[in-house]
Amino acid sequence: MGRILAIDYGEKRVGLAVSDYMQVIATKLASVSTLDIFNYLTEYFAREEVDMIVLGNPKQLDNTPSQSAKSVMIFLENLSKTFPEMDIYMIDERYTSKIASQAIAKSGLKKKKRQDKGLIDEVSAVLILQDFMEMYKGNGRNNISHIERNRTQN
Repeated sequence: MGRILAIDYGEKRVGLAVSDYMQVIATKLASVSTLDIFNYLTEYFAREEVDMIVLGNPKQLDNTPSQSAKSVMIFLENLSKTFPEMDIYMIDERYTSKIASQAIAKSGLKKKKRQDKGLIDEVSAVLILQDFMEMYKGNGRNNISHIERNRTQN
């Protein structure tokens, strides 16, 4: 069994989290510049066995796409083309940044570290991954979107 990689996509940075090989525990992996994300993922996938990718799906309170949804969809398209063999899922990421910020604030870290946007992105990715693992293994699969594509295309 391979890992599950979660992505919290942003126009400047991408937060990444990864599961253990048993797909039980989510941990933060890295915060990577959006410009460098495909190189980073290519190198990571060469080193580690990853079964699937989970991408945060930004939505507003009324369940409509948020302002950043268009850039996430473009990223998703590029991700699917770059890694056609990888199963990709999308999961609602509402509130993850806010919850991540609150958790970091309560962590006891120094103020400068608490304001680190990369750390917020990483913790957001952990929350996305935890939610996904709970739904994927539980009864909440109807809240997960599997990205279908023709695997014969490159």
